[in-house]
Amino acid sequence: MRLFDTMSREVKDLQSSDGKTFRFYCCGPTVYGPAHIGNFRTFVLQDVFRRTLELSGMPTYHVRNLTDVDDKTIRDAEAAGKTLKEFTDFWRDRFHDDCNQLNNLEPHLEPSAVEHIPHQIAMIEELMEKGHAYRSDDGSVYYKVSSFEGYGRLSRLDQRELRAGASGAVSDDEYEKDSVSDFALWKSRREDDGENYWSSPWGEGRPGWHLECSAMCREYLGDSFDLHSGGVDLVFPHHENEIAQSEACSGHSMADHWFHLTHLLVDGGKMSKSAGNFYTLTQLVEAGFSPAELRYVLISAHYRQPLNFVAKDKDGKESFPALAGAGQALQKIAKFAHVLKQQGKVDTPVGFDALKDVTDLGSFAAAFDGLLDDLNTPDALGQVFSAMKGIKPDELSEVEARREFMGLSVIMGALGLKLPVVEEKVKAEVPAGIAEMAQARWQAKQDKDWGEADRLRDELADAGWEIKDTKEGYELCPKN
Repeated sequence: MRLFDTMSREVKDLQSSDGKTFRFYCCGPTVYGPAHIGNFRTFVLQDVFRRTLELSGMPTYHVRNLTDVDDKTIRDAEAAGKTLKEFTDFWRDRFHDDCNQLNNLEPHLEPSAVEHIPHQIAMIEELMEKGHAYRSDDGSVYYKVSSFEGYGRLSRLDQRELRAGASGAVSDDEYEKDSVSDFALWKSRREDDGENYWSSPWGEGRPGWHLECSAMCREYLGDSFDLHSGGVDLVFPHHENEIAQSEACSGHSMADHWFHLTHLLVDGGKMSKSAGNFYTLTQLVEAGFSPAELRYVLISAHYRQPLNFVAKDKDGKESFPALAGAGQALQKIAKFAHVLKQQGKVDTPVGFDALKDVTDLGSFAAAFDGLLDDLNTPDALGQVFSAMKGIKPDELSEVEARREFMGLSVIMGALGLKLPVVEEKVKAEVPAGIAEMAQARWQAKQDKDWGEADRLRDELADAGWEIKDTKEGYELCPKN
């Protein structure tokens, strides 16, 4: 598989460093409220990435953290009158439920920041010993950015650009520090933190947000691992700071590959909680759409391109046209898969693990190639419909139909799309007289005797039967 690397700005081949398992880390949610669908664009596409790797024959080890202590979680837990654990556990469970509905695979490991505060303290001590960190008068500890020569190479920034407020880099650390570019490793206890503080060699307080990921990466993936991922908004300062912390401790490159995903826009603007223009999965389900339809929309554009989620029509009314279109597309795929399944006499469910054994994707091989080439999800979807257009299921043998069904199933498995259930049409027994009348109407149409054809159609309707013309001829159905 080939994937764009933010560090090198090139599409590179992916390889596991140990030759066995591809080990990667994804920055997880900050659990202080419901994740919006912009957040889920990142998590869903990371899931497609993992599924594609595994279906290509590469075992994975997927670590995704939970941020359950930072300024926002403490602020909102205090406002809610709850303990930090009660507050963050609630939103963690809500996040897990949304992930399940969206059909995301569970990470192999999901460490939380609070559980790893001792690891973070140990890392700060190591950074201080090596001259990369210092204690301020109030008991906070800061990373000395000028001590790390490679700072800025991921985001292409240099020291001249690291001024106060630049890209939001330093505006979140309202503590005493030597340089505006330095960032907090440990924040000293403040009155509005309530009971949310921990003991450390520098006094009571809590870790800085950037340090949490560095400590958990190091604990579970080591000093170096295969890939680090997150939203494009994390490139600077978060991932830049992670690199500085981790590499200053280890002396090794932190990650071989950096995989970043671009924003979801809503009606042309960035979706965010601060802007108040976000939607949650729950809101969309309540509006009548399925999680599968949302997932389809989220993967419909390339991960390196912004996706504009149009929520309102020209009159400002919520309409969600992309979700409606996704529903139609999923129905079309589902009906096609159902016909292939029947023609191929596939009578057992096909789970994700079973798909890993499928080697012949038939007409759908090109769709999987699209995913292997920089995770091109829109190309894969386009290739699915192109393949469907070229297949005539009723002309396939049982073996051929089964092969095409399994190939389509692999693509749906890689994309994580759960297809809607296709309801079987129960054919009603047609009385001989009705059948003869329908055949007579069909013959009248062939003879271009439109008046007679219309008369027979009306006569069928009066008798309680509806006739529908199809490419193959016609269907008779009892009227409801």
